[in-house]
This record gives sequence, structure tokens and C-alpha cells, in this order.
Amino acid sequence: MDGTILVADDDRTIRTVLTQALTRAGCKVHATSSLMTLMRWVEEGKGDLVISDVIMPDGNGLEALPRIAQLRPGLPVIVISAQNTIMTAIQAAEAEAFDYLPKPFDLPDLMKRSARALDLKRHAPKPSMTPREMGDDLPLVGRTPSMQALYRLVARVMNADLPVLISGESGTGKSLIARAVHDFSDRRSQPFITAQATDLSGVDGIATLLARSKGGSLVLDEVSDFDEDAQARLVRMLDVMGDHAPRIMATSQADLGQKMEAGVFRKDLFYRLGGVTLQVPPLRERVEDIPLLAEHFLARGERDMGLQRRLSPEAMAIVRAYPWPGNVRQLENLLKRLLVTATEPEISKAEIEQALGATQPVQISRAGGMDGEKLSASVARHLQRYFDLHGGQLPPSGVYDRILREMEIPLIEIALDATGGNQAKCADLLGINRNTLRKKITDLDIRVTRRRKLM
Repeated sequence: MDGTILVADDDRTIRTVLTQALTRAGCKVHATSSLMTLMRWVEEGKGDLVISDVIMPDGNGLEALPRIAQLRPGLPVIVISAQNTIMTAIQAAEAEAFDYLPKPFDLPDLMKRSARALDLKRHAPKPSMTPREMGDDLPLVGRTPSMQALYRLVARVMNADLPVLISGESGTGKSLIARAVHDFSDRRSQPFITAQATDLSGVDGIATLLARSKGGSLVLDEVSDFDEDAQARLVRMLDVMGDHAPRIMATSQADLGQKMEAGVFRKDLFYRLGGVTLQVPPLRERVEDIPLLAEHFLARGERDMGLQRRLSPEAMAIVRAYPWPGNVRQLENLLKRLLVTATEPEISKAEIEQALGATQPVQISRAGGMDGEKLSASVARHLQRYFDLHGGQLPPSGVYDRILREMEIPLIEIALDATGGNQAKCADLLGINRNTLRKKITDLDIRVTRRRKLM
């Protein structure tokens, strides 16, 4: 590497590490803890690259980017920040930062990006945008590489004229990603419409949907659940969209490529929707983000309800180790409940264990467990594992209701799937009253998707 690099960070350790590494790589380095000093160097024409923190004692590094671009067009800026949110990544992209890295960053990775920044000229500046502020309720925070890669991809595609497919498990935040793409795009002042298969039905269904979403964003919710009829209507809709057409986004829990290969999802629709794919990782694959998310939800509880709570170190260890089958949504609901039920400002290990006991995953496979194993034996095996997980201690009280609840959820979900979401048929299959089924669907927060089913 060859060039002069300006480093601005109020953390002395980071300044020292970057100065030593960049100097060994052959660069000259000027380092400062002051944004004012950095801006003076820029005005004086110093530097071939800027590496700057966001929060500085005398200003905000992101807010300084437009001024740097005005003073020194083409001077690349790499933003580093401990504010590991999607908003930081998008703001950095909109302010024409060359790159963005979260703290703690990987030094070899930063060195590679610095070398690339010195070798390449910045893209021509785009018109400045002032996106609508993203609400605090959006829990898109994370420092893990998978989330940071997702943030950067969102920042790159938000104004690209391409359809977006957002894939991920239930509760990972697919709809929030879609909302972020819309809210930070040029279409943010236009409608944001979410549609399901039923919205495409009827003589005027498609026309009404296009009229409502005109010029904005149209999100097809869980498109993998659309039946053949809805898929055909959707293809026709995409083919007739004219001027002022909405941007199309789709969410899916299932792998559409696999569904297409299996012959249950149309190839022509798959290729129309798959312009850019954003994969949202499950929470169990981003364990390092769990403390950030927990702090976010607890801080929001303090703001909204005036209840100040924190997790004890022992409680946090349990939260980090839990598999979170319901992902971020499950974590949010758990902490909402603990905000109210916790007896002390510090949420204890016992309180976490009791709260998680109510959602402990006692899973029964659809195949009935091991080959040839009876259902009762499979249940007994999983129950024994559940008791063993408590390390010789008794589980929290209320085991009977918790176990029945855990068995009810997959039973009702599988029965609904078998009957194509028809609640009358499902109630008859289960041998319970339809009103009882409806109440259980509501109480257990079970998603119902209607579709035609060959019986």
C-alpha cells in the first residue's frame, strides 16, 4: 500500500493499532481524536484516504461526510462505528462513504478495504437524500459479519431497479428488512403495501393492489405459500405493470429454489422475483448479537413503560445459550413479559429459566422420532431430555401445562397444514369445536395460511 491515511477515532488503542499496521504496510499516517483536526487536514489537502469513527468528542463523523465530499471530491472515507445498526450502514452508504465496518473490526479485513480504497476512485456522487428517520422499534441491530453483510447489501440495493426476495425463518425480521429498503429508498414518500394471496383474487384484485401501491413498494408476504392460482395471477400482474409500477419485494420462509425444483413453485415467477436475494440469518447463528438485542428491548421497555430492567450475567449466559426457535420475535416477547413480571431491577437466572421453561422446545418430529418408534416412546425420550437439561435440578413448576402446550402447537400446525388452513376441516379432524380451535390459534400465536389442498 502507498499513500497518506488520516485516522480519526477517540479511542487511543484503535489509533495506535491502525497507525502501526498502516505504517508497516507502507503508508504515512496522521491520527487524531478530534473531528475538527481531521477536517482541517482535509481542507489543507492532506490524505489519500480517511478512516473515521462516527461518534467523536467534538462531532459526528457521518455528518462530516458531505463536507469532506464537497472539499475533496473523490477522497474515499471508510467509516468505523460501534453503533452496529442497519441505520448506520445505510447512512454511511447514503453519505457516499467508500465503505463501512462495525466495531470490533477485523484488522486484516480493514487493511484489504483500505488498499482497495487507495487503488480505486470513488463513484461519481449521487444526489443527496434525506431519508425518513427509522423508528426505534426496528430491532435491526447486530455486529456479526452476517448481519453487517446484510446491512451493506440493503444499502446497495435500496435504490436499484430490481425486485428483492427476502428469505429467512419466522421471526427473523424479514418484514422489517423490507420496510428498511422502502424507508431509505427514493420511494419512501410513496405507499408501502403488504399483500397476501387473497389480495390477488377477484376481478379487480390485481388492479386494486396496483393502484394502492402505485409508485411505492409492494411486498408479497410469504410468497412460498401462494397456491397455483395465486402464482398465476401474480405472474400476470408482473407482466402488465406499466408506468409508476411499484417496486416488488417478496418474503419467504421456504427455499423457493427447492420449491421450484420440486415443481410446486412456478419457474417464471421465481425468476421474476429473484432479482436480489437478502438472506436474514436466524438468531442462533448470530449469538453475539443477542446481548445487543436484549439491551435494545429492555431499553425500549424503560422508555415506553418506565420499567428499568437488566439481565444478570448468569441470566445473560442462559439467554445466549438458548436456541431461540422463534428467533428475534421470541426474544422480544420473552423480555416484554419479564419487564412486567421481574421482581427486581436485575432479572435473575431463575426468572429466565422459568420464563424459558414456558417455551422450552420439546420437539416431536413429523416422522414420529426414530424409525419404528411409537409416538409415546418418542415423547418419553424428549421429556427425559427436557428434565436432563436442568442438570439434576427440578424444572420450574407448571411442567404439565407447558408440556401439553408444546404438544398442542405442532399438533394444530400440522393439522392446519393437512387441511390447507381450513379451520372447519381442522376442527373436525381434531375432534374439537371450531370456536375452541380459533381460541387456541389466537392464544398459541399460530399462523394460518389458506390454500387449496389435495385430500
